[in-house]
Amino acid sequence: MATVVSSIGLKGMEGYKVQVEVQLLPGVESVSIVGLPDASVKESKDRVMAALYANGCEVPDKKIVINLSPAEQRKNSPIFDLAMAIGIMKEVNYIKDPLPNHAGFLGVLSLDGTIKPVDGMLPAILAARKEKLKILYLPQINNFPLEYVEDIELRFVQTLSDVIESFSGQLSAFSAVFPPSRTKPPMKPSYDKDYKHILGHPQAKRALEVAGAGGHNVLMSGPPGYGKSLLAETFSSILPPLTQEAQYEVMSIYQLSGVSQPANNQLAPFRNPHHSSSAVSLIGGGSNPKPGEVSLAHRGVLFLDEMAEFPKKTLDMLRQPIETGKITISRAASTVTYPAQFILLGAMNPCPCGYLGSGHFSCTCTPKQITAYTNRVSGPIQDTMDIILFLQAVALDKESTEHNETSETIRARVTEARLRQYNRYGKGITNAIAAPELILKAAELKPEQQQMIQQGASKYHWSTRVQMKILRIARTISDLNGDQVVTNQALWEAMTLRRTQIWKQNNKRMSNYNG
Repeated sequence: MATVVSSIGLKGMEGYKVQVEVQLLPGVESVSIVGLPDASVKESKDRVMAALYANGCEVPDKKIVINLSPAEQRKNSPIFDLAMAIGIMKEVNYIKDPLPNHAGFLGVLSLDGTIKPVDGMLPAILAARKEKLKILYLPQINNFPLEYVEDIELRFVQTLSDVIESFSGQLSAFSAVFPPSRTKPPMKPSYDKDYKHILGHPQAKRALEVAGAGGHNVLMSGPPGYGKSLLAETFSSILPPLTQEAQYEVMSIYQLSGVSQPANNQLAPFRNPHHSSSAVSLIGGGSNPKPGEVSLAHRGVLFLDEMAEFPKKTLDMLRQPIETGKITISRAASTVTYPAQFILLGAMNPCPCGYLGSGHFSCTCTPKQITAYTNRVSGPIQDTMDIILFLQAVALDKESTEHNETSETIRARVTEARLRQYNRYGKGITNAIAAPELILKAAELKPEQQQMIQQGASKYHWSTRVQMKILRIARTISDLNGDQVVTNQALWEAMTLRRTQIWKQNNKRMSNYNG
């Protein structure tokens, strides 16, 4: 009868239980792994056999068949090494004691039997908890707050010998067994930049506060040096700290991508890819699909500086993750889905030379050049931007930081507004991503308010999507103000945040200038 040991396989962020079945059969001495293993899994047999030899486990001269079930799922990680080794040692009766019930085994083996982590350990742990495993043997993982993983006992082991000794109770204490005491207070987030130190731009700061409270996308336009990048880089400081589950999601994505994680896991991610980035690096992909920048910005901010310099085709690829909050990457071998729920901040110059609308420099671009430049951001992408800002110059000699609000003060209002949204919708979603029927119910307009938005739509040719975005913004402004219903003031402010398209204003200004 075959020995069955549990492990966890990954398909993107999604984990599933894998039953590692080991059986000895008469025949020529060999090791055969079946169940759609890729090259990294096929190579496991050599690592496993070397580790067994190093630990004094003698394997009889028989054929060893290892089946990774479910057989229809492609296995693409060496994370099954430990489970295979335990299965073989139990099958050859090297392990005398019974294996723990509902136990799983994760980790790759060195030739001397040392157990090491691989990419994707954290999502595998979360999947093991979801699959109702009670005990999980795995190598030590650094820089992960695993003490808060509930409903599963994590046993960190360093070698195969540690695992075997634990079955008989000889190993009284592991290098770490969670969960320990949860009385340790969470670390207070610290931010590098603060809105208190940014001079001027009160309207832009208010618009970004609305964006943070409701999860709305923002496009900023203005001549170079007017503060677009500084406002965007400080934006994360007004976002609420991530919840524990959100931290797990973000850390899982970073580990799967192989990118170093932020120093503080509580902070919302901030990603700022260069405009020369390829479509694969931005969206994700590759022969073995990895998360891209849109997924690395999950639960945080994706800032596209010089947005018009990105290839138009690359920008259009953002339409799916912006609308659905996830990205699906299809390849011949497999299809994986990664989360991509982020706030998009875009910054661009108003024209190729950058000085259209500047009060200090003359623009040298023709209307045709301006139109061609702004049209690099396609109409569908323009429609996905909730808030559009045109920044003006700030007279530094007339500004002071004395009366500026701190990011902490703004963050408190943003957090409170988000809590109102979470309570209203019964789950952790914001106004920007709530279903249309929920928004129509939460932002029910009076007849005079309906007339207001109809007049704006007629004057500025707003699409249905833009009108819905105005309702979402109005609902967010009302949440910031603590109002139960959408007020006329909130609706008017929402309309001013998306009154017309910046590039159309600029083109008109340029035409008047040339005339």
